[in-house]
Amino acid sequence: MTQSPISRDPEVMGGAAVFTGTRVPLQTLLDHLEAGDTIDEFLAGYPSVKREQVVAFLESAKDRLVATLS
Repeated sequence: MTQSPISRDPEVMGGAAVFTGTRVPLQTLLDHLEAGDTIDEFLAGYPSVKREQVVAFLESAKDRLVATLS
């Protein structure tokens, strides 16, 4: 994925971090995962988000967390 999976724009969802090209906040994915939903269940509810965006976001978050703990 060459484009960032995350974008912020004060005109979109009040500047919350969203999946690029959508109005779906990243927090929505995290809330679903915390509740025990699978990525497929999340994607079924938010068809504007692509699986590649979710995977890229989670990989980036993992890499940042590991870097801060190293």
